[in-house]
Amino acid sequence: MTKASRELKKKVASRMILAPVVLGLIFFLPAGTFRFWQAWVYMAVLIIPMLSVMLYFLKHDPELLDRRLRVREKERPQKAIVALSYPVFLVIFLLPGLDRRFGWSSVPAALVAAADLVVLAGYALFVLVIRENSYASRIIEVEDKQRVITTGPYAVVRHPMYVANLLIYLSSPLALGSFWALIPAVFMPAVMVVRILSEEKILKEKLEGYEDYLGHVRYRLIPGVW
Repeated sequence: MTKASRELKKKVASRMILAPVVLGLIFFLPAGTFRFWQAWVYMAVLIIPMLSVMLYFLKHDPELLDRRLRVREKERPQKAIVALSYPVFLVIFLLPGLDRRFGWSSVPAALVAAADLVVLAGYALFVLVIRENSYASRIIEVEDKQRVITTGPYAVVRHPMYVANLLIYLSSPLALGSFWALIPAVFMPAVMVVRILSEEKILKEKLEGYEDYLGHVRYRLIPGVW
């Protein structure tokens, strides 16, 4: 086993341990109770597939998994965008616990279940995207020998990964039983639009063939809209 392989396995193990702990703190501390069934269901919907996918790619495509575990942006504009997105992200996921504590919302169980299914659909799209594009890093970067992907979901929109993320972010408040958390969630599309515009500028400069791809696939996120 190489040093790189050992390091990757350590990263995966740490994510497996930290993911439920961090999510638990984010949900249950503001709620002030573990009697928050929406959070338990949400964590199962999110964490079980995530861990399964990580183990799958650890075996079948460790290079892709390593790219997905990178978190430090290299481009200055992207660093600024990510920094600005953190407060929005935190408010989206902290509000449901406070909502549970103070009883601000009453989201029907059927709507919570439907939102969980949308979260699961978003994660399924995410998996489809990374299977189609093994260069789908979490950060914005262009590697040697990287090529433009034009097949699968990339034949429909330029940024299917962001579509997956939007499905997850916009349905998460309802999945966690909070109408109020929808308010900060509506800012996530704006954050992603800014990130996409910056990303496309970088890819046009650094990824050969990307400008031609823009001419073939017109829409970035929603066919017929943008």
